[in-house]
Amino acid sequence: MPYSFNGNQTHSLGVEIELQIVDAESLALSNAVQQILDRVPKKWSDKIKPELMQSYCEFNTDVCSAVKDVEPDLVEKLQWGRSVAQELGLKFVWGGTHPFSPWYEQEYTPGDRYEWLTHVMQDISRRLVAFGLHIHVGVDSGDKAIQLCDRLLRHLPTLLALSANSPMWNGRETGLASYRSKLMEALPTAGLPQHMRNWSEYVWLVDHMIASGFLRSIREIWWDARPHHEFGTVEVRIMDMPLNMRHLLSLVALTQSLVAAISEQIDRGAYLYDCHPMIAKQNKWHAVRFGMDATFVDPDTMQGVPARQIVERLMTLCQPFAEKLGCAQELQGLTDILEHGNGAQRQREVYQRTGDMREVVKYLIEQSELAMV
Repeated sequence: MPYSFNGNQTHSLGVEIELQIVDAESLALSNAVQQILDRVPKKWSDKIKPELMQSYCEFNTDVCSAVKDVEPDLVEKLQWGRSVAQELGLKFVWGGTHPFSPWYEQEYTPGDRYEWLTHVMQDISRRLVAFGLHIHVGVDSGDKAIQLCDRLLRHLPTLLALSANSPMWNGRETGLASYRSKLMEALPTAGLPQHMRNWSEYVWLVDHMIASGFLRSIREIWWDARPHHEFGTVEVRIMDMPLNMRHLLSLVALTQSLVAAISEQIDRGAYLYDCHPMIAKQNKWHAVRFGMDATFVDPDTMQGVPARQIVERLMTLCQPFAEKLGCAQELQGLTDILEHGNGAQRQREVYQRTGDMREVVKYLIEQSELAMV
């Protein structure tokens, strides 16, 4: 079937956050999303939603024109959610995985789509108790969206290193900064985006995969960055759910500015040296394993460069675009991660100090609730 790309003439934003629902006393994941959804105001019925497991709650912004609009949009919904959760004896946690709740105790959300996914994916879907940040940025055509996915390839590991916030899983310290990424990669159409020449090729491929019964819809392409035809966006999906609102806003600013910078280069007809997929894959692995302590291979020089230096270069590249987009202040928020560590590093510090994963969850709750003060 044909898919028409509903292009945007501005780099508009949409932000989706997947939050953990935990019991306020035990701090374990709670399969309680329906209790929250039953109370959602009608005006937000399509913005506060369930996910695969009943211990998730997803909050989505409206379409935002700038990063400065994202915070008040999310805070209003999150304040409502926090109030309702408190009445129900629940709390929300920001993080890519829950430190100690077993995946096999989580219950599926009812629905035809999720039933099909769990039937086809079996234990791959059952283990998918992972929470991410998805950022949509508007672009003007499907062809550009495809080019952006290709040219974002070199930058995706950097975004992951900055957001990495899932070092613990099933009561164990995994040794990885982003265990969530490895859970997601188990899905058959997940991981780094595949090279495509244009929008037509992408649609051709999806149509054939649906016709063959491999997919049921275009939504089952779960790449780390993918085009979204209905919204007219590139959706960047590689990031863990970050530690707090400041980190979230800085990641949104970086993503929007980066898309704007690459979009302008495409419009100028600038030739960009492609990042070899194997280099991108190895860089992603280093981001998964080491987070901000990673060393990345620079695709241009083929030399190893510390992740922090890559981030500083990227901030310099994006600064003029952030100024045009009105998010230069939020972009500078990345310095907090550079100086004090990402969520994974801070979770480990709490665990090393206390030896108690409940204390890690308490810390995550405290960090997220700073936005609601």
